[in-house]
Amino acid sequence: MSDKLLYEKSDNIVTLTLNDPDVRNAISDEEMISGLVDALHRINDDYDVRCVILTGAGTAFSSGGNVKKMQRHDGMFAGGVYNVRVGYLRGIQRIPLAMYELEVPIIAAVNGPAIGAGCDLACMCDIRIAGKNARFAESFVKLGIIPGDGGAWFLPRAVGNSNARLMAFTGEQFDAEQSLQMGLVSKVVADDKLMDEARALARRIAVNPAYGLRMAKRLLREGERTELQTLLDMSASMQAIAHQGEDHKEAVNAFVEKRKPVFKNR
Repeated sequence: MSDKLLYEKSDNIVTLTLNDPDVRNAISDEEMISGLVDALHRINDDYDVRCVILTGAGTAFSSGGNVKKMQRHDGMFAGGVYNVRVGYLRGIQRIPLAMYELEVPIIAAVNGPAIGAGCDLACMCDIRIAGKNARFAESFVKLGIIPGDGGAWFLPRAVGNSNARLMAFTGEQFDAEQSLQMGLVSKVVADDKLMDEARALARRIAVNPAYGLRMAKRLLREGERTELQTLLDMSASMQAIAHQGEDHKEAVNAFVEKRKPVFKNR
């Protein structure tokens, strides 16, 4: 695993920490991109994992693209039009694809500014909790560019069309309370309580069976783009599988016996 992305597993919860505070956890460098993508694939393959927390080291969640490298036309920003297009396709755009394919619920614990692609990264998560010093900005227009990492797809799904356009067209920063009002985050907590709150929520999720969580997330994701009848067909098939599983049997027995269920790791 890359030093730029810390991977910590405790019980059924994985905490991923963007670990490049010198550049405020920019996510456009290859080492960070590969580290994050590899971690997401690793989680999908580990059926013991039931929830993920994503946060940033230092005072920022993520500054998004490395602006100094943009200025130097370095890394994924190097070369002419064709080269830059390929740089995005083979670079930062691997992150939204991997995040979209992540089967496990993921919580963004936004500990500071989430700017540009950093804001989009938070939007790729299922749930967002913000510390009081968190800031969000879809700031691409301020640099004369556009959301090249899929933000135009993720942001409207997080805050609705009107607020997404407000953020994208102004490029302005919104503080934690403003972000709460527009539905970008679910909760705002004191900065020093952020990770405690994220872990507590992750534990509330992780008490549930792994397969049930993965299937529920898949259905919610498919529900954003499919017709009702198609989703009902998928739901019937997944439900038939779930009804035959050991997790369902244990949950029903625990309910009848008035005790907490105990789900086995896979």
